[in-house]
Amino acid sequence: MKILGSYFSQHDSALQVRNQRLELISENIANVSTPGYRAKDIDFATAMRGANEALTLQATASRHIVSDRSEVNLGNALVYRTPLNPSLDSNTVEIGVEQAKFGRAAMEYQASLQFFENKVTSIRKALRGE
Repeated sequence: MKILGSYFSQHDSALQVRNQRLELISENIANVSTPGYRAKDIDFATAMRGANEALTLQATASRHIVSDRSEVNLGNALVYRTPLNPSLDSNTVEIGVEQAKFGRAAMEYQASLQFFENKVTSIRKALRGE
């Protein structure tokens, strides 16, 4: 079971970090008109290093593996954006930039999901002897 846990752990962490990034960008877009709001983002490489260090898996049954965490602790992976065009109300959200980042983050999430699906498919094929 430890082999499967290590085989899937990278993708589990990547999906969680990418999901949290999508949520942060969504918060940025929702607060585009909030005075003094600072746009946030995640440094993916730093978040993944922290997620891999904190990874612990627990087996609840001999055939099950579950992660004991619902979200990756971002720690120092959370960063604030510097705006290209500062606003008068100190809000650092730029809607065009956020929309572009959201589109790219959604694509990266989909790619991570596809990689995970490919891993599952390869395990199924190996178990069937294909």
